[in-house]
Amino acid sequence: MEHGEPVEKTEQRRPRVVIADDQELVRTGFRMILTARGIDVVAEASDGAEAVAAAVLHRPDVALLDIRMPVMDGLEAARRILAQAPDCRVIMLTTFDLDQYVYAALSAGASGFLLKDVTSAHLAAAVRLVDTGDALLAPSITRRLVERFAVGAPHPAARGADSPRLHRDLAPLTPREVEVLGLLGRGLSNTELATELTLSESTVKTHVARIFAKLNLRDRAQAVVLAYETGLVAPGDTN
Repeated sequence: MEHGEPVEKTEQRRPRVVIADDQELVRTGFRMILTARGIDVVAEASDGAEAVAAAVLHRPDVALLDIRMPVMDGLEAARRILAQAPDCRVIMLTTFDLDQYVYAALSAGASGFLLKDVTSAHLAAAVRLVDTGDALLAPSITRRLVERFAVGAPHPAARGADSPRLHRDLAPLTPREVEVLGLLGRGLSNTELATELTLSESTVKTHVARIFAKLNLRDRAQAVVLAYETGLVAPGDTN
């Protein structure tokens, strides 16, 4: 670099967030935390219906939704937001750790959940993580969650490609991609997938990317839920 040449600065991306919670103090606290850490809160909502309207209007990168809200709960709000603003990532807020509502949220397409007593650093990190396209829950944790609640899931798993209970049509996948999805559903990482299938990690990443594209999956947590809901993996299956 020549003397006097300006140094280029790389600014960190500022995710745009909508916060929905019926408690004003919760919304205010979260907004102050996120704003202080370079994350823009573009709107707040006190119920699910307001959250949907805000997401459609502002097109945020991330929506933080309380599960239990008046008028419309967070689960229904998540479904409607993801249908109308598919590029938005959803994080559910709850006071209950790994309960059936969290499973339902993942089934609705949420990228993960946070307890309301989350630390400031963890809250900001979670928003940035899902903004990059990653799931907030590790696949292995998602699998344990699904194992716990799949029996009571609204779309029970069913074996067989012709079953009317299939959550999505897996026909676009090649046999190898179906195999990869099944292993994803069992919580395997890319490294473990590569070992299991005797493939390079780069090849595994290519398969995973194609699966996500063909099935419109947002992240690995959603892939785990899908593997169970299509019957590709059943509770009790082992790696």
